[in-house]
Amino acid sequence: MDGALPLIWRKFGERYDLDGNKCGTCGTAYFPARAVCPKCRRKGTLVAQKMPKKGKIVTFTELFAGPAGFEHETPYFIAIIELDNKARLLSQVVDSEKEKVKVGARVEKVFRKISDIDPEGPIAYGYKFKVVG
Repeated sequence: MDGALPLIWRKFGERYDLDGNKCGTCGTAYFPARAVCPKCRRKGTLVAQKMPKKGKIVTFTELFAGPAGFEHETPYFIAIIELDNKARLLSQVVDSEKEKVKVGARVEKVFRKISDIDPEGPIAYGYKFKVVG
């Protein structure tokens, strides 16, 4: 599967397009997509939906000791982002001045490199967020 990066892009829409879903009964949006609405249970009807690309920081932390594969990126910020439709997700905050990363700061999705297996192998990309304004 290492050489099949286009297949990964098509197969995992949540990683590249922020594909989630929304309950048609109560209106709650979920990311990643859920099989059952936890509020409505079986009565809920989930419909596929692309998530908004903008939101705000709900909480964040600065990491100084990254896990294996991310040591070269430290220090960096991770945050819980509340998208404009109220769905929440965890993401790295990039390309932002330290003073601007704060609770309530507006952010938007950007497409960045996540990892590469080796110098000659495929590069995995995905979403991260940056502070705007």
